[in-house]
Amino acid sequence: MVGAPQPGRSGKLSRDLLLEGACLRRKRSPSDADESTTLSIEPTSLSNAQIGPVLASFPCVIPPRDTAFDTYVREEDEGKEFVKRLSTIAGETETVEFFGSANEDLGSRYFLALHRPGSSKLILQPTPVYLMSRQVKAFKAFKPTGPGTLEHAQARNKLGEAFGTKKAKAAIRAHERNKVDVHAMEDVAGVLQDRIDEGTENLPTQEKMEDMANAARLIPPYNADAKRPQDIYPLHNIIPEPEWAALDGLLHKLKNATDDRSRIRLLPNARSDWLRQHLMLVYSAPKPNSKLTHSREECSREGRTIERLAPAPEAIIDSLLGRFTDTPRGSEKAQITSENETSLLTHLFSLCLRVDDYATDTALIASDLRISPARVNSLFRSLGCTIGKLSSQDLNRLGLPESVALQKRAILKAPLTFPKSRLRRRA
Repeated sequence: MVGAPQPGRSGKLSRDLLLEGACLRRKRSPSDADESTTLSIEPTSLSNAQIGPVLASFPCVIPPRDTAFDTYVREEDEGKEFVKRLSTIAGETETVEFFGSANEDLGSRYFLALHRPGSSKLILQPTPVYLMSRQVKAFKAFKPTGPGTLEHAQARNKLGEAFGTKKAKAAIRAHERNKVDVHAMEDVAGVLQDRIDEGTENLPTQEKMEDMANAARLIPPYNADAKRPQDIYPLHNIIPEPEWAALDGLLHKLKNATDDRSRIRLLPNARSDWLRQHLMLVYSAPKPNSKLTHSREECSREGRTIERLAPAPEAIIDSLLGRFTDTPRGSEKAQITSENETSLLTHLFSLCLRVDDYATDTALIASDLRISPARVNSLFRSLGCTIGKLSSQDLNRLGLPESVALQKRAILKAPLTFPKSRLRRRA
């Protein structure tokens, strides 16, 4: 800590005392001609607590003679001999501040010889030595700044022009030719900004872009304002009414079949575990559940044709070909593109959701279709489903045992929410 200035004259040091040296020149007056010039040397009579004159070294700038200096010592050094204290002196003029600390590493002790005119005593006063520094007041708030990027580039180019190879010099000149003159662009900046504003005023907002992206989804037409899951994808948005009417004959055969085995044989493909489970569940009840509707997935698996649906009514086959295939120009053969396949699968999955009370076992469907569960889950998410485990309330509603609680299912809830598109960062 730095203590307060010492009071009284001992706390103020004038420049005269600071500049007094050990070598004194005594002026003799005519009246002193006959007096003895012998001086007796005596130690100082100042106590340890008092501050005596000091020596100070001022490099370059020397303060005026009337500049006063204050002495500061640490509180814990109070009572020590003055020359052994850790002290600091400071003074100031109107434009410059001076400050310095006692230097203890000089390797010598210094004394001032004090002599008063008319006295025969020469008093030796031990003193510390202060190496002074200065600070111009006007520069205290000034913070020097280093060279910027432009200065670095200019200096580097000068060095390259002076000492670089031919290749380095050619690169520097090419860079200078391609450099954009910012000042030359100031006159056209306003025109460019006006053109940018005109070009961007008709750009769609983020909400419009999301609506456009949702409208382009390869899914059945949906009702975004639906309050119930069953109203999100209406039945005839998935199966047109003519197809639905053509299913009456097949449904009549299914009802009249004597057992589950004969019913499964009536299907275009009998290898689906999902269909077998649901058929047995429906017709084991006293009254068949009319929610079971059929549209077999094999029509688009691996881009094959829909000829495997031959047992189905001709009207259904024609409708599926019209909705989920494309006929290239110059050809009469219908082909299934990847977009057609995705659209067919999402129509199929929306039917599965209706039959499963909007909680479908995606692993079972992935096994039937022989495609990865990740792709099946992704397509269900594109319909607005979440993939997760059923709660106890959902298990009770669906009449499912607790053993399936750990199985993840595609769950559709209202209001409809589509997954947010992810922005991929470049590596």
